[in-house]
Amino acid sequence: MVGREKLVMIYFLINIILVNFAWAEEDEVINPSELEMFVDELPDMPRIKGFDFAHNSPVPTNLSIGMYQKLWKFHRDLPATPVFAYGRTKKSATVPGPTIEALHGIHTHIKWINYLPSKHILPWDPTIPTATPHKRKGIPTVVHLHGGVDEPQSDGHSGAWFTARFKDRGPSWTRKTYNYHNLQHPGTLWYHDHAMGLTRVNLLAGLVGAYVIRQPSLERTLGLPYDEEFDRPLVVFDRSFNKDGSIYMDPKGNNPTIHPQWQPEYFGDAIVVNGKAWPYMTVRRRRYRFRIINASNARFFNFSIDNGLKFVHVGSDSTYIEKPVTTNSFVLAPSEIADVVVDFSKSKSKSAILTNSAAYPYPSGDPVNTANSKVMKFIIKSEHEADTSTIPKTLIKYPPPSLSATGALTRHIALYEYTSPIDEPTHLYINGLSYEAPATETPKVGTTEIWNVINLTEDNHPLHIHLGLFVVLDQTELVDVDKFKECMSKYNDAIKCGVHKYAVGRKTEVPAHEKGWKNVFKMMPGHITKIHVRFSYIHSNESYPFDATAEPGYVYHCHILDHEDNAMMRPLKFTH
Repeated sequence: MVGREKLVMIYFLINIILVNFAWAEEDEVINPSELEMFVDELPDMPRIKGFDFAHNSPVPTNLSIGMYQKLWKFHRDLPATPVFAYGRTKKSATVPGPTIEALHGIHTHIKWINYLPSKHILPWDPTIPTATPHKRKGIPTVVHLHGGVDEPQSDGHSGAWFTARFKDRGPSWTRKTYNYHNLQHPGTLWYHDHAMGLTRVNLLAGLVGAYVIRQPSLERTLGLPYDEEFDRPLVVFDRSFNKDGSIYMDPKGNNPTIHPQWQPEYFGDAIVVNGKAWPYMTVRRRRYRFRIINASNARFFNFSIDNGLKFVHVGSDSTYIEKPVTTNSFVLAPSEIADVVVDFSKSKSKSAILTNSAAYPYPSGDPVNTANSKVMKFIIKSEHEADTSTIPKTLIKYPPPSLSATGALTRHIALYEYTSPIDEPTHLYINGLSYEAPATETPKVGTTEIWNVINLTEDNHPLHIHLGLFVVLDQTELVDVDKFKECMSKYNDAIKCGVHKYAVGRKTEVPAHEKGWKNVFKMMPGHITKIHVRFSYIHSNESYPFDATAEPGYVYHCHILDHEDNAMMRPLKFTH
């Protein structure tokens, strides 16, 4: 780094430290007990059709969706909060953003426009790999459709960021308008910001939203709840607030001499659903379908309903599962999606609370408290009614992975955490490599691979693979793990370190509702998780109608956003 660049960075860091000091001095975090639960009604976010009609037939459409700074009311008794919000106009922008409803086989073209100001509403850290405008003015953003099967230029690559009105653009930027093919299987997706090093703060500010691909000809025959009143996306995340209503984020890093601001995980005590803290929803005594999206930075949820009502799982992440699975509770990691049906006609009470019992950090952190153990309340009407919806015995069966196929390439993917002399995390890597290191995962388009994901950390990491989908085959505990870690730290080579000698411990059964195709899965600490990854459409096994080998390529990463930003993410480059 030349002298002038050093001076600029020093000046920039001093400003960050001064700003963070001001944040710490001026803000006062509100105690969540000061906010009464269940006083705000659950909103159903605005719905935007991702298609048009011509001659009574659906056709592709062009949408313009902006990112705006505005004020948002998270709670009746909390002052309005400065947020970043998606919407067609500033007035209509919401947190989370509008639910985009697409049709299978009909393209949706979206021009994402950045209308954000020059300065962020939250502290951020320039000492981690970060999207930085040339004159350090403007807020970099880029939108990733999580679960989408689309070309690299529309995937929302972390280096394809842009500032307000495209004034400044990242090194991987290619186009203003994204093309979402919607040729994949029907299911629930979500869109969110993905700018390098800023994902955690941009999502924390509010840049998230649901996206549903519908295929009525296939789905209506199932008989599941399918219309707007009874088929509801629930976007769940945690936040802490200052008394002035602003979002609280610790301005001081856990290693402030290394990273002035970066913390390994963000947790808030207020649980927000569809933009309201601990909302209530009045329901009728019938079946409801909830597409639950965990849009938290780092919080896992272990959901249950306090009056004993059960969940009937019909989908996981972006796909239907083969048969319905009934559970009393389930764990949902950051970015995972659970598609469940709850039958309120079976309730013996007039109300029920959706609760959470997941420790944080998961799985061995602090137990939940009074605030973050409650999610939302259902107020159940007394009158019984006829319900025409059903739960079929079978749902949608996709061709399973061909486990007997010969020649499937096998990879070992190791997850590392690095600490400072005070034993605080400094950064996290995949396969011991920084994000900038050349791609080592270079699958062929249309193939399947076996990935053995080795978690050498104490955290559970939800691993997300862009473009590809996978089936989890097994989870095996590593024995004598400290010895194996020592070897891996030295050689970073699972084969050379004899991983087969250590992967002989207890096996953990994959939950029945997660045995289908997924795009995220929870990688247990001290375990090796074997997944079968497919890089083609799962419903037809056909290859993609676009060039997946084009620049800027794709990525895979941990979806704890604070980990992803620093820098548990690697490039994924496809070949022919």
